[in-house]
Amino acid sequence: MRTPALLLTAALTAVLLLCLPVAASANDPFAGSGPWMVRVYLVPDAERTEILERFGDFGVERKSGTIRLHVDDREGIEWLRARGYRVEVEEETTAAMRAAERLAAAGTQAGGIPGYPCYRTVEESYAAAAALVAARPDLAALVDIGDSWEKATPGGAPGYDLLVLVLTNQAIPGPKPRFFLHGAIHAREYTTVELGLRFAEELVAGYGTDADATWLLDEHEIHLLIQANPDGRKQAETGLSWRKNTNGNYCGPASNSRGADLNRNFEFKWGCCGGSSTNPCDDTYRGAAPASEPETMAIQAYMRTIFPDQRGPLPSDPAPADATGLYIDLHSYSELVLWPWGYTYSAAPNGTALQTLGRKFAWFNGYEPDQSVGLYPTDGSTDDFAYGDLGIAAYTFELGTAFFQSCSVFEQTILPDNLPALRYAAKVARTPYLTPAGPDVVAPGVTPAVIAPGETAVLTATLDDTRFSTVNGVEPTQAIAAGSYYLDTPPWRPGAVARPLAAVDGLFDQKVEAVSANVDTTGLAPGRHTLYLQGTDAAGSAGAVSAVFLWVIDPMTAPVVTGHVRDAVSHAGLAATVVAGPFSTATDPVTGAYELQVPEGTWDLRASAPEHVPATVTGVVLGSSQVHVEEFALTPIVTFFADDVEQGNTGWTAQTPWAITTEAAHSPTHSWTDSPGTNYGNYADTSLTSPVLDLSAAHGVELVYAQRYDTESGWDFCRVEISTGGAWSEVARFSGNATTWQTVTLPLPQLEGVATARFRFRLTSDGSVQRNGWWVDDIVVRGFVDPELDDLFADGFESGDTSRWSGKAP
Repeated sequence: MRTPALLLTAALTAVLLLCLPVAASANDPFAGSGPWMVRVYLVPDAERTEILERFGDFGVERKSGTIRLHVDDREGIEWLRARGYRVEVEEETTAAMRAAERLAAAGTQAGGIPGYPCYRTVEESYAAAAALVAARPDLAALVDIGDSWEKATPGGAPGYDLLVLVLTNQAIPGPKPRFFLHGAIHAREYTTVELGLRFAEELVAGYGTDADATWLLDEHEIHLLIQANPDGRKQAETGLSWRKNTNGNYCGPASNSRGADLNRNFEFKWGCCGGSSTNPCDDTYRGAAPASEPETMAIQAYMRTIFPDQRGPLPSDPAPADATGLYIDLHSYSELVLWPWGYTYSAAPNGTALQTLGRKFAWFNGYEPDQSVGLYPTDGSTDDFAYGDLGIAAYTFELGTAFFQSCSVFEQTILPDNLPALRYAAKVARTPYLTPAGPDVVAPGVTPAVIAPGETAVLTATLDDTRFSTVNGVEPTQAIAAGSYYLDTPPWRPGAVARPLAAVDGLFDQKVEAVSANVDTTGLAPGRHTLYLQGTDAAGSAGAVSAVFLWVIDPMTAPVVTGHVRDAVSHAGLAATVVAGPFSTATDPVTGAYELQVPEGTWDLRASAPEHVPATVTGVVLGSSQVHVEEFALTPIVTFFADDVEQGNTGWTAQTPWAITTEAAHSPTHSWTDSPGTNYGNYADTSLTSPVLDLSAAHGVELVYAQRYDTESGWDFCRVEISTGGAWSEVARFSGNATTWQTVTLPLPQLEGVATARFRFRLTSDGSVQRNGWWVDDIVVRGFVDPELDDLFADGFESGDTSRWSGKAP
């Protein structure tokens, strides 16, 4: 036990330490001004709320309990150190943030957020939405739901409208189920707006060719609030770690800490439970009153317009099991899927159903599913409002591992992991408390996809009741009980007729079943038909619908496309494939001649051949009995660098311990590896760098290579980086375990026209858990050059053939 004297001495010492500024020594990693990305160690759970109020959102590394935190200034570092925390800077992330700030100040980047060209600015995101509406006014519309704080405040900056992009086939009447999605209510979370935009663009681009995208836009509505906090986002685009709106009435009109946290400003349980701050300068400041901010008021009002109120007034009142509507608020970061409640540790009245859908989402994106309060308590939040006020199934996705996430991680991981989750959300918006419990339809297909009237097509799929995340608990699953398909009328429409799908093994008794059916096309009119598939499990739960197209064409009247596919340099015929929508044909491999019959309509024609750049002709209008001639000349692909690692070191710079090995190879016997014969060490940072490549005449540059890797997932990384002659930038990263060889293709437009291009493979690790590492093999850099330029140098004038040349006598 401590004596009173010792306790007094300790208390006085602590007070003195709190009052003393922390001097920045020459070796201090925090010397100078911020911002920094830091790691804060050994933070007790009870103290995380204080850090949250001071700094806003943070990431928690589940393995170690370490907090990853964005700190803007020296004052923040001193605040953490004064409380006794060990603080370390993440040098790589910090360097990327500061480089982005320099780009923003210079204004030299052509498009996107400075340093992060994959993320569109506020203006660019609005322009992209407007372009969708202009291109497809039948499928897309913009709705102005209100104003940002700056626009709503007279005499200040111009501010912005809050614009919702509404996607649906306007020719098909409703009512239709609605899915409402938005991002960047916290301005600095770069990935969120871009993910929403890419999702919208994918759906619209797929209309008419992608059966699922088509029925979703025909039968449902997707509402995307493009920018939930555009004023704050403009601040964040400069590199500031801006979270709140820009309300100058809070914390001083010129302060970078001004504004209200919009995700603590919603009416439901506003300020109730210690999940927000009353200090206007804190990142989690909840505002002067419930829904005090114009952005909050606009979002609440819009949600109450598009969704019915389906829940009673008491916290214990559940929404009905068949309640409709779905809401997702995209955030970053921490790789989580969250659902209400956030203000209390008690489960929501519909908690079991919310958990089921949350685990389904987490199956798609690989995130950890949890009730919102599991991260930290929040009150006045968006998802608690959506569920608590209206009874909507409501979720937060915490994307990725950083606020200013690198473009390589976004493109390679966040985007492909989360687009399927968002598509699934759109599918189950009709009954989100019921449908997710049922089996998914996986890989539906029909053979042939194009058929003459009266012939029989074979419909196949897999019904799977097991696709739930098993992190943080296990979802009950059952055997498949039945499968059905519907021709042209989905199961929720009047007049829908269910036709049976049979178990391929003859009996429905497993949780995963292959199914099939013969589809008789007798009596079907020529044109496109939609087959909707659905499975039901032994608990009686019918799962989400998936669809495929079946085309019936009359061979006597359908138009024909004909022509040749040739090499653009040699003009020889190519063994190629010509595609129009779902229709395709192979050319004669000697002459390159082809013929393709398609239904009447407007088509994009695409020709592709091995080792050639594909070519596309858009908007070809084809009428009944028409013959259309389309000639293609494909540019050959050029190899600028190739190494199968069988000839020793061909000019690489290999940092120790990178070396050539025979312990694994893609072909035939050798590869490069970062740690031959052993595991990599702690805090590894070692690279294999290519020779300098002259790509000054190159277009369409891409790196193709084979790899295997075994690293600690989420902690140790295999990074691919490029250089145009100066600093290195990451274009891809991999983590986890790939036990078989995989071929990776990385487009590298940044290296087009660069005379001093290089690339490297770089392995980095943290301070614990060592694994076998990384192997790379069969490494190729390829692209193409201007065909006319290539033609000139391809002719050595030795053949005597002058048919392709013309001249005038002197």
